[in-house]
Amino acid sequence: MLYPVYAVLFADTGLSPAEISSLFAIWSVTGFVLEVPSGVWADVFSRRWLLTLAPLLGGAGYALWTVFPSYLAFAAGFVLWGAGSALQSGTLQALVYEELSRAGASGSYARLIGRSEAASTIGQVIATGLTGPVLALGGYPLVGLASVAAPVLAAAVGWSLPESRGRSGSGSGKRQRYFDVLRSGLAEVRRTPAVRRGLLLVSVLMGVTALDEYVPLLARSTGVSATMLPLLVGVVTAGFAVGGLFAGRGMRWTGPVLAVGAGCLAAGALSGRPAGLVLVAVAYGVFQWAYAAAEARLQDHIADEARATVTSVAGLGAELVAIGMVGGYALGSVWTGPGPLFALAAVPYLLIALAMRRGEVR
Repeated sequence: MLYPVYAVLFADTGLSPAEISSLFAIWSVTGFVLEVPSGVWADVFSRRWLLTLAPLLGGAGYALWTVFPSYLAFAAGFVLWGAGSALQSGTLQALVYEELSRAGASGSYARLIGRSEAASTIGQVIATGLTGPVLALGGYPLVGLASVAAPVLAAAVGWSLPESRGRSGSGSGKRQRYFDVLRSGLAEVRRTPAVRRGLLLVSVLMGVTALDEYVPLLARSTGVSATMLPLLVGVVTAGFAVGGLFAGRGMRWTGPVLAVGAGCLAAGALSGRPAGLVLVAVAYGVFQWAYAAAEARLQDHIADEARATVTSVAGLGAELVAIGMVGGYALGSVWTGPGPLFALAAVPYLLIALAMRRGEVR
């Protein structure tokens, strides 16, 4: 529940816009630096242990914000949150795919991951809806308490996940194993064209959606009242959820459907009307569905030994694409508004669809 109001919490504590921006930078840098090292760690040690630890790190950060609201506590909280996110990124996908594969059900991966992403999105919507009443009832302390309780429950769920693989030895043996897995993962990326194409595809599909942070600005540009703004943003969020629910179905049509999604994004963004956000929602649903399909194909080509490592490389690539998209939006906003900028974001998706049609990307 802290997510929709943490920026307000920072401001109410007395932080300036520059200080708040520096906190976001700390968050991003932490995730960027730890993305691949944490993926290697997941291939060397127990993935279930990491999925148990990851949410607890974020919860510890929320506790710091709640009990000691100050710049240093906020910065430490973002480091913990970023570290927890990095530990989970790549680790969850690797564990789920590997266990499904051992059960002879790897074909269910895209559908299962898509549904989990849909459930995550729905959970975010519910938490956002509850934040206002909880904030009115008990202020930031009660919102913070709820935000700490959620990752504790997530850690319990993480511990309940099955894991067939064993863990390696200790001490110097583990350190050597760490570097062996890192080299193995990077070598797999270099020597396997299908893996490289899969990494590029997943990175772009995931990274370009970073513009969803600007959906409120797109909605506001249509001239709606402040009371209608959350509803339009919620429509787009629902699009993500629906796309996740359909993941794993009709994957052979990814290219043509992705082209339709790109057209919907451009048309909806350029319409200048509130109803255009429905088309934007359809587009983001398509992108979420296509991302699940691409991620499943990538997992099919990765060896188990370095699965989390290679998947984390995709996460790193997505971060780089996201930074480029956010920087491009900031630069473009000097000359034009949200509608044309969102329409331009449709171009990468259209290029991917064309590449799929020509057989350059699968």
